[in-house]
Amino acid sequence: MIKKSLCEFAGTYVLVFAGTSAIILNDISGGRVTHSGVAAVFGLAVALMIFIFGKISGAHINPAVTIALWLAKRLRGNAVLPYIGSQISGAIVGSLTVYLLFSDHPTLGATQPAGTAAESFFLELLLTFVLMLTIFQTTTKPRPTTAIPAFIIGGVVALEAFFAGPVTGASMNPARSIGPALMSGQTQDLWIYILAPVFGASLAICGCR
Repeated sequence: MIKKSLCEFAGTYVLVFAGTSAIILNDISGGRVTHSGVAAVFGLAVALMIFIFGKISGAHINPAVTIALWLAKRLRGNAVLPYIGSQISGAIVGSLTVYLLFSDHPTLGATQPAGTAAESFFLELLLTFVLMLTIFQTTTKPRPTTAIPAFIIGGVVALEAFFAGPVTGASMNPARSIGPALMSGQTQDLWIYILAPVFGASLAICGCR
């Protein structure tokens, strides 16, 4: 369990560090990274972490995914808290690293609604529902390599970040939102990015039965 937890920590660290750094660099460079570039960074980070850690821990790197897999009886109950604790810790340390590099940035890449809370909640729920359906469908049977599931799941993350990022930040991941929110103090809408992904991922179980 220690090895698996370390993989979840490392995977979430890389996701948060790379993705939020891309957001900040896009801001301070006047848009040179571009929104498409930011979406691609998040998708590639997810794909790479699944490719590296998938056969060890499953590379959930997302508490909502961990909870949904547990509810679907594809993860033992005694792994849930270690996984989630490792994911959130990895996200916080990732955001701390970003803060040390870009301490003047006001949000550190935190996810924030562009519209109403209700709009963002529904969209985050829907985005995570689709992501979790993809995870279920690409990981149902044992595969000789993690490469195909990695890039399919990473591609979905990039696609959803591309079109929904300007509205909600396209988190789909409580840990990804918790780290930057705590480090920047932007916690007023954090509940959206904790509850909506968990509900969305959990609802995806119904679509796979």
